[in-house]
Amino acid sequence: MPDRSVDRGETAGSLSHVDDEGRIVMVDVSAKPVTQRTAEASARVLMSKETVAAIRQRQTPKGDPIEAARLAGIMGAKRTAELIPLCHPLPISHVEVSISLSEDGAEIAATVSTSAQTGVEMEALTAASVAALTLYDMCKAIEKGIVITDIRLERKSGGRSGEWRRQK
Repeated sequence: MPDRSVDRGETAGSLSHVDDEGRIVMVDVSAKPVTQRTAEASARVLMSKETVAAIRQRQTPKGDPIEAARLAGIMGAKRTAELIPLCHPLPISHVEVSISLSEDGAEIAATVSTSAQTGVEMEALTAASVAALTLYDMCKAIEKGIVITDIRLERKSGGRSGEWRRQK
């Protein structure tokens, strides 16, 4: 059998999503306890002052981009397992997506909660990403040069690894 080691010096058999033969597998979480889990993620959408002004003045051609993006983020969190190959479908108990405008764009914050055997980090990251993509889509008629940046996990809690918070 060929050596399937990876950059971190681990062998394929020691990786959680790779079997002994190097095939990608879904992790079996059936023996893990159900715990309350929450994750928060964020994203930034950079745009011109003119585009921000059009959003504030409700002068965008497709309607309210903030509300469309907020709803899209919620829907994205709920469909994460369909988009990310090895994510477990989870019983999402709460999703909140907030979007605040700044002088140079928008700040997106997404929080996802569940009681499950695995965490909701990917669901929170997906919510922030889909909200950012929707904001772009809703505003692209005004500005094509919008930049989506800084998609990142801010905090997670629950599970074996417990609490984690991004150090600013």
